[in-house]
Amino acid sequence: MKVRDSGMPDEMVWDTFFDIDLILSELHINTQVNDLVEIGSGYGTFTIPAAKQIKGNLYAFDIESDMIDIVKQKLADAHIVNVIVANRDILAQTTGLADNSVDYVMLFNILHHDAPIDFFTEAYRILKPKGEIGIIHWRSDISTPRGPDVSIRPTPEQMLKLIDRRKFDIDKEPFILEPYHYGILISKR
Repeated sequence: MKVRDSGMPDEMVWDTFFDIDLILSELHINTQVNDLVEIGSGYGTFTIPAAKQIKGNLYAFDIESDMIDIVKQKLADAHIVNVIVANRDILAQTTGLADNSVDYVMLFNILHHDAPIDFFTEAYRILKPKGEIGIIHWRSDISTPRGPDVSIRPTPEQMLKLIDRRKFDIDKEPFILEPYHYGILISKR
């Protein structure tokens, strides 16, 4: 199921909304990560930089076939071979990955979905114990040039309530990621 209110602006505009290096650093996406899953790869804004940081494979999923084609072309142009791209509705079909098989899941700008807990359920299933989930989302306390309608953006407080503390530890409480986002880092118990 497509995430509500998720139309993508032009890629040149989209890329100006993020400090990619800061986000990857603050959310611990680095050489300590072996295999990583990205749910909602979009234009590959984070796919390619993250693939260059990690040791193993990056599994990039998106429901939009146009986005998958863009990411595949970028990967070919950059000669990056550690990314497996799939056009898949992970909420209807799961990721297809084995239980307890990956070190990290990126949930970036996707948790305004009608059923955000479903993303956490799949992430929990595929994460190894102590595996991490990096979360970013659009802030609702400031004006932003893009993002879903403010009425459906989860605030940091709402996000913390979505996280099942029996399954996950909060490794990094909500923090600001200038210019327009906040982040949270959690890990599987």
